[in-house]
Amino acid sequence: MTDVAVIDYGMGNLRSVSKAIEHVAPQLEVTVTSDPEVVMRASRVVFPGQGAMPDCMREMDARGLREAVVDAARRKPFLGICIGLQMLFDSSEEGDVAGLGLLRGKVRRFPHDAMVDANGNKLKVPHMGWNEVHQSMQHPLWEGIASGSRFYFVHSYFTEPAEPQSIAGYSLYPFSFSCAVASGNIFAVQFHPEKSHTAGLRMLANFVAWQPMAGVAGDTRPLAGAMR
Repeated sequence: MTDVAVIDYGMGNLRSVSKAIEHVAPQLEVTVTSDPEVVMRASRVVFPGQGAMPDCMREMDARGLREAVVDAARRKPFLGICIGLQMLFDSSEEGDVAGLGLLRGKVRRFPHDAMVDANGNKLKVPHMGWNEVHQSMQHPLWEGIASGSRFYFVHSYFTEPAEPQSIAGYSLYPFSFSCAVASGNIFAVQFHPEKSHTAGLRMLANFVAWQPMAGVAGDTRPLAGAMR
């Protein structure tokens, strides 16, 4: 049984993710895999991602990974990164494709008319580079990470959860958008912790130590001033 399975579905920043986890947890066996049986047997699962939602869903199904991913997201510590966040929701405007429906809500593209900063300057899409992440709830994966810490983003689409209580963090570009969600044993983020230096490594270290199924998922109450 592998300790951490990093899912290989033909896309994503797999080497950077696996190496970052190995760095923070050298005692654990980290396996990059497209084998559903390995995913099913793993103690915890990471679904990283880059690219387009239609490609993600197609490649996941082509490798027979859907059942194993759904099972992991329902019953073991699960970390989704970028596309690994978006595919958890009901649907995406990117290719008008259905997601896994494990979280209620939609994935939307940054609207062209709204992409203007406070000085009237046009903002680029994709949203690329470092941005502050503001925490919306207390959660074990935020332990040791200050609200407002900067993480690295590369994306043109963002999640719009139907259940605001699942929003674990938000960022501004230029409006407030959800960039982290938490529900039971799922924690998923739009940014890339594997590219986010100290804060990102701390999040990965928190993930490999997280024991939600042991009844210690932690306090997930919304914080004062959190995005609603």
